[in-house]
Amino acid sequence: MVHLIYIGVTGWRDHPELYSAETKNHQRLLEYSSHFPIVELDASYYAIQPIRNMEKWVKDTPEIFRFVVKAYQGMTGHKKSNEPYQSKTEMFEQFKMSLQPLIEANKLGMVLFQFPPWFNCTLDHIVYLRYCVQRMRGIPIALEFRNRSWYSAENYQQTIDLMKQDNWIHTIVDEPQVGDGSIPIVPVVTNTEKTLIRFHGRNVYGWNRPKDKETNWREVRYLYKYNQAELTEWRDRVFKIAKQSKDVYILFNNNSGGDAAGNAKTLQAMLAIDYDGLSPKQLSLF
Repeated sequence: MVHLIYIGVTGWRDHPELYSAETKNHQRLLEYSSHFPIVELDASYYAIQPIRNMEKWVKDTPEIFRFVVKAYQGMTGHKKSNEPYQSKTEMFEQFKMSLQPLIEANKLGMVLFQFPPWFNCTLDHIVYLRYCVQRMRGIPIALEFRNRSWYSAENYQQTIDLMKQDNWIHTIVDEPQVGDGSIPIVPVVTNTEKTLIRFHGRNVYGWNRPKDKETNWREVRYLYKYNQAELTEWRDRVFKIAKQSKDVYILFNNNSGGDAAGNAKTLQAMLAIDYDGLSPKQLSLF
């Protein structure tokens, strides 16, 4: 079995250090794919993407490239209503249809279901997780919790068993430790094919800061640069995970201060990874 470790960042638009001054907005994904073999697609969270967008993104990336597609907000409970869809079933079907260009090109890494902080460990929520599995059957799906109750002493084993039974890809997170609204590092593999690791930074102040009109919440929440020692903590952990899971996807989301790409490059160097088959390099700061 060949074990692969893919490293990238969330989104491709907000990383100016990756691009030359001449790069147009519509060329950024092509240039991004000369640096990294994966990206997290966040646009799909805000709206189910037209197939034409997916087709363009397939054309803009090399054969080895993979997308981690974030589930639409109506599918994870961030948006309460089904609008503009008639039902939850229609919503899921439209979302799956949008994935077809990625699936046909073998560029779909997984779909990420990141649930909100109020999605706690209850029977109703377990039932909904199983509904998601049924609706997404045949598509690799990753699960990220944002409520600590799933990993409490009384629920931990049940949570891990649930993910294994339903073949969820476990999303292992590195984030500020601030109580119930954060998740500890749980380096457990639940799917032998794929595992996802997401780095959100360790900005305790920003993570807890309430939303207000004066502050761009995202600019504060993910404002963090991992230092060498913090990334070194992950070196052996990543290799251990890679022995248990065929493919490991690692994404950096700490980009409020533009630190995600640099941290991703640093971890790649630490792991001595060199990717073949990326897009041709353009002139950039890297």
